[in-house]
Amino acid sequence: MVPHLTTALTGPLLELEKRFLANDTSIEQWLRGWWLEHTPPFYCSVDLRNAGFKLAPVDTNLFPGGFNNLNPAFLPLCVQAAMTAVEKVCPEAKNLLLIPENHTRNQFYLQNVARLASILHHTGLNVRVGSLLPEITQPTTLDLPDGQTLTLEPVKRLGPEGRRLGLDGFDPCAILLNNDLSGGVPEVLNGIHEQFLIPPLHAGWHTRRKSAHFAAYQEIANAFSAHLDVDPWLINPEFGACGKINFHERTGEECLAANVDTLLYRIRAKYKEYGIGEKPFVIVKADAGTYGMGIMTVYDASEVKGLNRKQRNKMAVIKEGQPVHEVIIQEGVPTFETVDEGSAEPVVYMIDRYVVGGFYRVNTARGRDENLNAPGMAFKPLAFETGCLLPDAFQAPDAPPNRFYAYGVVARLALLAAALELERTAPQ
Repeated sequence: MVPHLTTALTGPLLELEKRFLANDTSIEQWLRGWWLEHTPPFYCSVDLRNAGFKLAPVDTNLFPGGFNNLNPAFLPLCVQAAMTAVEKVCPEAKNLLLIPENHTRNQFYLQNVARLASILHHTGLNVRVGSLLPEITQPTTLDLPDGQTLTLEPVKRLGPEGRRLGLDGFDPCAILLNNDLSGGVPEVLNGIHEQFLIPPLHAGWHTRRKSAHFAAYQEIANAFSAHLDVDPWLINPEFGACGKINFHERTGEECLAANVDTLLYRIRAKYKEYGIGEKPFVIVKADAGTYGMGIMTVYDASEVKGLNRKQRNKMAVIKEGQPVHEVIIQEGVPTFETVDEGSAEPVVYMIDRYVVGGFYRVNTARGRDENLNAPGMAFKPLAFETGCLLPDAFQAPDAPPNRFYAYGVVARLALLAAALELERTAPQ
């Protein structure tokens, strides 16, 4: 299933995809060289936007949910990649503890946890699921909509000094977090010295910032574009940031408006350079956090001044009621892809440095200039027939294997940026 592009793919993006096709060997060698120097995150998902004139990542998630939305045909790819990732972290691993979010009522998320546990089980690990919820005081089995069950068990500190984390009768070598720590680090996760905690705690949204990620991505995009001799703007969303915002008290509006104005000016210049007839816009969103909260589309700096109460309330808090005081102002990349008459964007999943699948996020209630991670969204598994690694030079640049290859390349650039970001933000 390949989405319909609402315009013919012409102009700069077509030229970029031609360049990808003509240089696929060089691209893979370039990426391989970077991975010799940097360690990829254990897993990652990247939201992409294809504007027809530009292909860029707009979000990178280091605690991806949604494994239940991947095409089941690609489970072997997931298992092979997970084997590589586990061997890097703990070559002798036998037991792994998976710690999910506290969404016990979100059936789709729980199916994701079950799918992730299954992938890890097939790598040859004993996998159990530990819950941080205080009400989980004994093993609790939940029924899932697809007929599966998932057992949550209370986590506890182990050993005479409590230096390890595990379950009753289960002492794992490694702990995999599928919990993005938006509300901070639970005390039970602090001070673990003898086990591998993946991803590391500083990957959580309590400390992580999108602006730091996209600063790293900008470096990667510039280096990659210099290697291919293309304009980095074609794969890089411009951005700015404001660090002292209070939407309730209406402070920081001047900083926000100035950044919006500056960014729109830069985008207009690029649109003029490439003869793009679209009206530029930016996305203002919380610099930390996920779940599509605290996001607005802005076409003019005047729109962020004097926000009404409803707009301020929408922007003021994100997941788990965390207040927003820092925002990223990101170049808006309109999507030209539609599925079932809904605006669509590809989400690419990676384990270690390998693309293992993806899906389209589709939202019939949202426009192509809006955030699609919102009520009304649905997921359509991508037909990654080639796993994003087998471009076909005998087909058109926008034929499915070649478009998916382009998605895979840009997603891996975002993965590489995440590796740099984690290195630079690691506690000393």
